[in-house]
Amino acid sequence: MTKILIVEDHALVREAMAQSLQRLEPGVECIEAADGDEALAALEREPGLDLAVIDLMLPDVNGFSLLAILGKRCPDMPAIVVSAMDDDASVRRALKAGASGFVSKASSGEVLLQAVREVLEGGVPTPVRSAASPTRAGARAPAERFGLTTAQGRVLELLAGGRSNREIAELLGLSEGTVKVHMTAIYRALGVSSRSQALVAIARSGARL
Repeated sequence: MTKILIVEDHALVREAMAQSLQRLEPGVECIEAADGDEALAALEREPGLDLAVIDLMLPDVNGFSLLAILGKRCPDMPAIVVSAMDDDASVRRALKAGASGFVSKASSGEVLLQAVREVLEGGVPTPVRSAASPTRAGARAPAERFGLTTAQGRVLELLAGGRSNREIAELLGLSEGTVKVHMTAIYRALGVSSRSQALVAIARSGARL
């Protein structure tokens, strides 16, 4: 059974997140906390938590600090930030503080579910941006068309834009090794064996990038 800690001070938002996460799989247990103190208390009384979903604007401690604390106390538990502060600087800061993903509060419950699925399945920790952002919107169509994950779709978009592996790594906050893993998966999905062949396949597919 998957156990998810939700740290959000607005009760209605917290309850909506819990309702969305219940669709993840049968038997999901959501433990709710309204602030950092309640979150830390939950860690003590709820062993075996699989994931934390954290807002950045909490009444007693900011989410960045809470991420750092969780990273020290529960280094094996991933955390996803869900926040209205979805500018690039906040996303980068959250990832640097230890977040495994980032979902804008402007996103749908399905976007949150997809982010949680990726992290729980051992996916590469990457920011999951708002559905309204150019990167997210552009990545959705080719990801669905080629059967790629959301993270692979973002790499595909940048690949089609002529970005090098190093540039892709810098833009997405990944290591070059991780980008190479994604590229291998993309080549396999496209049925090609090189970057140039991939670009041709993308162009021929007519995918919206």
